[in-house]
Amino acid sequence: MATTTLKCIILAILFVAITPQLLIHAQQKVPCIFPFGDSLFDNGNNNNLLTLLKADYSPYGIDFVYGVNGRFTNGFNIPDILAQLLGFLNGVPPNRAGGGSNTVLRGVNYASGGAGILDETSLQLGQQIPMNQQLKNHQVNIGRIATILGNQTAADHLLRQCLYTVDMGNSDYVNNYYALPLTLTRILYSPESFAEKLIHEYSQQLTTLYNLQARKVAVFGLQPLGCIPRELFLYPPKGTACVDFINDAVRLFNTKLISLVRHLNTNLPGANFTYINTYGILSGNFAATLGIKVPNASCCEVNKITGLCVQDGAVCSNRDEYTYFDDYHLTQIVANYTTSRAYIAQTQSDAFPVDIQTLIQAQ
Repeated sequence: MATTTLKCIILAILFVAITPQLLIHAQQKVPCIFPFGDSLFDNGNNNNLLTLLKADYSPYGIDFVYGVNGRFTNGFNIPDILAQLLGFLNGVPPNRAGGGSNTVLRGVNYASGGAGILDETSLQLGQQIPMNQQLKNHQVNIGRIATILGNQTAADHLLRQCLYTVDMGNSDYVNNYYALPLTLTRILYSPESFAEKLIHEYSQQLTTLYNLQARKVAVFGLQPLGCIPRELFLYPPKGTACVDFINDAVRLFNTKLISLVRHLNTNLPGANFTYINTYGILSGNFAATLGIKVPNASCCEVNKITGLCVQDGAVCSNRDEYTYFDDYHLTQIVANYTTSRAYIAQTQSDAFPVDIQTLIQAQ
């Protein structure tokens, strides 16, 4: 019964997500949202970059109400769905499009496909906007907000009420540490020392975000990267469904990230950071809950070099039965499921210390 009820909730959210014309505009639960992250969060910031990491062509956006858009999925992604749950009818625009007018007061999305905690991550694939640059872009927009509101004090007051979501680290593993051919990073660092290196840098970045007045921050942990089609292609497992040594490294990072969230909340006055357990949400029986029949293969025809969809290539018709749209990225139905459990935790382990619904109520 519980599984059936949860599936009904997910499908109801999905219905809202793909039929925005039917939405009744609800009062926004926060004044603004600022997503930072990689391709799981990108909503078009990579479109104009010189990079192989783009989703500005068909079949990406095949189920999106406005068609091709730069999202690395068939429809809405996690920030889109979360924005809708928070009463934002149209979500927030990519930074490349939304930073120059009063729309910045509602927030902008800084995420970039291939972006990492480390500046050098994904550079072999072209341009991307790493976390350090995303923070610099946010500083520019804070200046715009201060100008619009008339002074920095008013801007700071607004910024402390906003929701910040951060999804970083996936690319640091997929396009750096576990990239092939063997990288210098993997030669120099053990999984333990690499996780430590990432967490050290991430701690500085999240502290910078706090110093820019962010007080309500949801930090998404890494998903089970050893189960994505790309890693299964590069490192074919023997007798297991996923690449265990990659998932072991991911869990190591996530454990350290939980400790970092606890440290930030303890040591930064007024800070409210929370950890979203993406790994746990996308483990266990989630596929059965959603009716997923293809858990570890891509829905679209993929380029074997990049793992992204072939432009105008073949695409499955039963997209709601796939976990992954291409070799890396979640389908819309799985993004809905992940977001719903991040927003309202279904189990105690979904979020630490609180889910996003509780986070936004923090004073």
